[in-house]
Amino acid sequence: MSESTYSIMDSIKHLPKNIKESFVRREAGTPEQEQAANVFGNVFLHLHPVRVHVNALRPGYTLGLGLISFYLFLILVLSGILVMFYYTPSTELAYQNMKDLEYVVSFGVVLRNVHRWSAHAMVALAFLHMCRVFYTGAYKAPREFNWVIGVCLLIVTLFLSFTGYLLPWDQLAFWAVTVGSNIASYMPWIGDKVRFLMLGGNEVGQMALLRFYVLHVAVLPLIAAVLVGVHFWRIRKDGGLSRPPSQLED
Repeated sequence: MSESTYSIMDSIKHLPKNIKESFVRREAGTPEQEQAANVFGNVFLHLHPVRVHVNALRPGYTLGLGLISFYLFLILVLSGILVMFYYTPSTELAYQNMKDLEYVVSFGVVLRNVHRWSAHAMVALAFLHMCRVFYTGAYKAPREFNWVIGVCLLIVTLFLSFTGYLLPWDQLAFWAVTVGSNIASYMPWIGDKVRFLMLGGNEVGQMALLRFYVLHVAVLPLIAAVLVGVHFWRIRKDGGLSRPPSQLED
């Protein structure tokens, strides 16, 4: 058998290894380095750093406000999808759908209350999380960019709460849309155009409900999900959770 035949056989034999090495371009290291590489190579494990400072593990420092807000966001997404099965974005049917969900659908009142109270809790905890970050100085260098992302997340959370508040289309929702659009109309130069854009016309009606529905179930959740991903990524890139200046060198 010729030497070329041996080379072909060796290439076939080592083909799986060569394919793997083409994707994973790194040399073997110590057991500790291998463990770190496994963490970095897993998208879920990568959310947590290989090493954390002991201060970041103290419940009294962060109070878990950021993670609790994130978990509430997941609950809102899941419960919101379930509520969508019973809701029609129509001025004639929306209110009746909410009453059917509350009194006709089995455990519908539980589903609606889980969604509503989770929304209230997320607004409150996101605000408290921002207060904690400000109080502990976690907005300072090198975390200024992540502070801006956090402020944007808080604004998106408030808009999510406002748009969801309007969807039952009861008297509170109708007048909330009326007041909110009138406030927007007082913006200099572009107020009337902004109000027209919000309502989809010159009066509060079907187009306004449809626009707020699309914002609540599609546009704002997508923006929030992207910002949350960037927020978590920046926490990792900025060295993990912030800690008091006296411990930065530990």
